[in-house]
Amino acid sequence: MTATVTDRYLTRNGAETTSIVRQDPVVWGKGAEGPLTDADLLRFETKGFHNIATALTDDEVRACYDEISRLANRPELQDDPRVIRESGAGQVRSIFDVHLLSDIVSAVARRRDLLDLVRQILGSEVYLHQSRLNFKPGFSGGPFYWHSDFETWHAEDGMPVPRAVSISLALTPNFDVNGSLMIMPGSHREFISCAGETPDDYFKQSLVTHLPLTGSPDPETLTRMADTYGIEQMTGPAGSATVFDSNCMHGSNGNITPYPRSNVFLVYNSVANTLEEPYAARNRRPDFLGKRDFTPLQPSD
Repeated sequence: MTATVTDRYLTRNGAETTSIVRQDPVVWGKGAEGPLTDADLLRFETKGFHNIATALTDDEVRACYDEISRLANRPELQDDPRVIRESGAGQVRSIFDVHLLSDIVSAVARRRDLLDLVRQILGSEVYLHQSRLNFKPGFSGGPFYWHSDFETWHAEDGMPVPRAVSISLALTPNFDVNGSLMIMPGSHREFISCAGETPDDYFKQSLVTHLPLTGSPDPETLTRMADTYGIEQMTGPAGSATVFDSNCMHGSNGNITPYPRSNVFLVYNSVANTLEEPYAARNRRPDFLGKRDFTPLQPSD
């Protein structure tokens, strides 16, 4: 079912990729309302991301890393649709709903300092739109092709505007050689309307594919954006984090090094930006990809 409200971010409605100037703020709050300084907020507004050198303690990193191993090997989750496997090898690629599967991850997601940070950027109370573990085991971790999360969440989940942020928490060192996150700084100010239409149940394909398909810009657009904005890699030790705007153009290479890269992704959406019907798909995606419990998160401490 397609949403009937006015759509200011039309996508997947034509044969060509086009560009739309972002029509909504990047930073909705103010410097006095949270842990980020005015300079931090200006950098976030300009580049679309904010790096945190130490977001998790050593104990939290160890606990979360133990959790990912436990979840990946739980017999009752082997055929669970929330567990996404690499095509071919069958190794775990992603696990969704980790804040519901793990009390440890749930507590991290509701840490007061993280909530204060995202509330400051979004200027409101927040809820968890999505949570996931992304695995990139040594020698076999697959890439994630260039995309804007908001384009997908808008088209397939019904998120009205880009008033959401993700936090990527490193559970292993993120090197420049083992598939760390790449972002085009400043790209969040430009919405890319992708070509084509959304196939039914497209998530079953898009979550495992390594190729550019529906929801990804064409090579000409990506080349123009890379020339305009450049590309920065989000590297750092275990425990570091990157907070980034939902409309950042980002992706990551595969991992053929011996060094695994595992990250927890927590997606916070404003309670003033709750999901409607999909804007460019016939049906909603499963709840584990786009939560419809909009209850504001409360701190765990």
